Order: sequence, then structure tokens, then C-alpha cells
Amino acid sequence: MPAGLLGFTDLLHAANRRTGARLFEPVFVAAQAGTVECAHGHVIKAASSVRDARLDAVLIPGFWAESPRQIAGTLAANAGLIAALAGLQKNMAMWSYCTGVCLAAASGRLNGQNATITWWLADMVREQYPKALWQVERTSVFNTLTATASGVNGYLPIAQAFIETRISKEAYRDLTKLMVLPRPERTHHAFQTMNLIEQPNRLLRELHMIAERLPAFEATVGRLAAELHMTERTLARKVAAATGLPVASYVRRIKLNQVSERLIHTTAPAATISAELGFSSDSGMRRMFKELTALTPMQYRQAFGRS
Repeated sequence: MPAGLLGFTDLLHAANRRTGARLFEPVFVAAQAGTVECAHGHVIKAASSVRDARLDAVLIPGFWAESPRQIAGTLAANAGLIAALAGLQKNMAMWSYCTGVCLAAASGRLNGQNATITWWLADMVREQYPKALWQVERTSVFNTLTATASGVNGYLPIAQAFIETRISKEAYRDLTKLMVLPRPERTHHAFQTMNLIEQPNRLLRELHMIAERLPAFEATVGRLAAELHMTERTLARKVAAATGLPVASYVRRIKLNQVSERLIHTTAPAATISAELGFSSDSGMRRMFKELTALTPMQYRQAFGRS
């Protein structure tokens, strides 16, 4: 699908104009140089092969597919491209979004990396690429040299992070408003204010990100306070003032929100979700989840999961 590539190119062009300098030079590459037929009859001309181009980063777009079976066929037909991606220098950044994440995963570049993908592909990638650390409840995941995002507009958060890092947040605000696919509208009231973007202050946003990253059993008040470079007493006071909850209760809700999102987005068993998120015991996670929502994980999936 060429829309994301063209959209990303437009954003970089606008960023160059915003700064008055040619900071970014996007080029189109493919498995081989030449004409590339895209979805819906559109054509893009690749200036060179991905192996031969001198690149700092490569953005892998989504490709048109309506089922995991179609994706498997596309991956099989593009073994040469996957091999070329696998052969890129390890210090070259690799960004991907939507179904394009499958190409990045197939190349091996996501092994050992936190990653996300469009929700309906979650079960497939967990099975096919178990070496990646899938966090499908998130819409975008950034590492030092890899980035993944969900949805056909997933190039936007990648572009935002890149431009904000290389220029400034103010520059990106001047260029465009962030657009991402909506999250599921139906969710339990206990989690309606738990999205990272809705956190009202910087401390809660930082706390939220750290708590999501840590296994549940490691997300102790002491560990969180150390990560935030403050005393436990200071952290407790500030969180209580902002949320009305003790730190431990607030962090527990963050981790249980991750459980709820995986129950919505995947068919993974609750025990698997519990283990992946680092709860010390499956029974303990289930007990805490029911105390908060009055529902078992199975009941929650039936009530709020995608049918």
C-alpha cells in the first residue's frame, strides 16, 4: 500500500521546509531497482535495491491483505525481499507498520525486541515469530533501532517520533496532527482512563511507561521510585495527589489494563497473558482482575472482546 510511503515522504519534505535545510532525503527502494506495482494499480519507481542503497533507516509499509492466509502467501512470494532485509547492516534502523511488521519479523530484526502489530494479526505473529517480544495491546513500540506500529496509518507515530527526536516536538505540531486507528470503543469503566495518552501529568506518564515495561512482579514501589529518581515517600505522595490511589494500587491497575487489552485483542489464554506480563501467579492475576472488574478473564473477553 503506497499511501503510507507517500505520506511519510510528504512529512519529511515538510520537515525540511520547516527547518529551511535538507535534513532528510527519502528514497524508494525495493528488492531490486525498477518499477514496483503497488495496491490498486498504483506504481512506484524504486531508485535502487535495498541492499545497494545508502540508508540510515528503512520504512517497511503495510501490504494489502485480508487474512493471515493471504499474508503467508505474500511472505512466501517475497523471500528475496525478506533475505535482503535480513542482510542489512545491524546499525541501520528498521521501521514497520501494519502488515509490514510481518516482513520485519520474518527478517529476524525483531528477535528479542519489543514489538506490536495490528490486532487481528496478534495470534499469527505470536505463533510464527515467537522470538519477538509482542506487546499487541500497544499501538506503537519504539526501540533504539526498530519501531513497529499498528494500522494502515501506523507510519504517523513513527514519523512523529522521528521528527520530534531529530528536530523538536514543536516542529511536528506545526506539520500535522497525529492520526491513529481508534482503540476499541467498548471497555470496562475501570480502564477507561488508563491509556497512556490520557495521563494528566508528566510523572504519571513516566510511571505508566515504566510500569508497562516491567514484569508485574518487578513493578514494586521501590523499583518504580528508583527508576523515577525519587524516594518512595515522594512517589506515594505525588501519585496519591494525582489519582487518589496508593502507588501499588495504581500500578496494579496499569498491569491489569494490559491484561484487559490482550483479552480484547488476542485469543491467548489468560494463563499465557499472565506469564507474558510477569505476574507471579496466574491465580493471583485472576483474583486481582475479578476484584477490579467483577469479571473473570473469560467473562471479560466475552463481554468486551472482538467478535
